[in-house]
Amino acid sequence: MTQLIWQTSRFKLDLTQPKVMGIVNLTPDSFSDGGRHSSLSRALENAQVLLAQGADILDIGGESSRPGAEPVSVQEELKRVLPFLQEALTWKVPISVDTYKPEVMQAALDLGADVINDIWALRQPGALQMVARYPQCGVCLMHMHREPQTMMAQPMTGDALPLVKEFLSKQVLKLRDSGVQANRIVLDPGIGFGKTIEQNLSLLQRQSELLSLGHPLMAGWSRKGTLGKLVAVQGQAPEPKDRVGASVAAALIAVQNGATVLRVHDVKETVQALRVWWALKI
Repeated sequence: MTQLIWQTSRFKLDLTQPKVMGIVNLTPDSFSDGGRHSSLSRALENAQVLLAQGADILDIGGESSRPGAEPVSVQEELKRVLPFLQEALTWKVPISVDTYKPEVMQAALDLGADVINDIWALRQPGALQMVARYPQCGVCLMHMHREPQTMMAQPMTGDALPLVKEFLSKQVLKLRDSGVQANRIVLDPGIGFGKTIEQNLSLLQRQSELLSLGHPLMAGWSRKGTLGKLVAVQGQAPEPKDRVGASVAAALIAVQNGATVLRVHDVKETVQALRVWWALKI
């Protein structure tokens, strides 16, 4: 049975009711906002707005994972992330750090960050061991085909669901064998990360099949390219910031199909939609 409590460094998050994770980009090349919030003051202001709109968790990232994005150095990522963390961790709200670098994980967890959200699912050397060193931090394991520089040039082939499920199962076993308790782990099928439109939609439709792995699911559909192509007008996909309606629709379908954490840019709209859905559910 899927765990309904997500253990993190400072909080036990009750996932009986879906939680909204607001995205805070600390990068100058984010696909969704073009780096509008990359300065520290603007990022902190944006994070406060997301909390006021109803975000339950903040997910901060100092390196873009958009297709074709160039990696940044450890030093640059720390320069972007740590000043924000030092302030945000005083707000007494759950803070997730989107990183795959063990050095960034260690610095963030030493400060008290609650969750490590890793697009590489702890496959980078030393990452799994780093998370295992901290006895309570939460972790999100995501499936990614190849890497950001090549994932969309050579996407997956075949039926994505069983491949994603097998990968996540193996990563969970490695983490559990390292002593990480099951209630610390959330799984993300990695929508858009090296997958075709058809594969992304299949993962959404069959998402509930991943619940048999016994862990909560995170859905990251917000402003994704698949949605842009689905709602294109005369072959022209809207800009990421203009995909709000499609993002909210995908989020609600994801929740209906078992997701309990929604990673989104558009917190206000997602929270409103979830409240209507929840009112009907109960």
